[in-house]
Amino acid sequence: MEGIEKVYQFLDEAKTYYLATVDGNQPRVRPFGTVLLYNGRLYIQTGKVKEVSKQLEVNPLAEICTFKDGVWLRVAGELVNDDSREVKAAMLEKMPELKAMYSADDDNTQVLYFRNATATFSSFTAAPETIKF
Repeated sequence: MEGIEKVYQFLDEAKTYYLATVDGNQPRVRPFGTVLLYNGRLYIQTGKVKEVSKQLEVNPLAEICTFKDGVWLRVAGELVNDDSREVKAAMLEKMPELKAMYSADDDNTQVLYFRNATATFSSFTAAPETIKF
């Protein structure tokens, strides 16, 4: 399995991850569950009206973290906005519960992909594994 696919599969199976952003000089962390592998890119989704979107606009550097089966995964990088309708529709097809709040054609739905990312799998029983994408 390719590196980015391994990262995506782990996040998808974990269901919930925590996204950290910066708000001025204050770190902000919140739970997320949206993840999509599309055209070789790892995407997350939010709403443009949310504070997280505004924080990423000012400082696109972010990190996500999740834990599953004794292994934790951290992905750090730059989150880049992608306004293409196709990726928004793909995210909403994968996460149909979001369709009650978002649409591929609204001005609120925001999908972002990781650029210059470093993913690190860690545990107490194995050496860390790092994947860059």
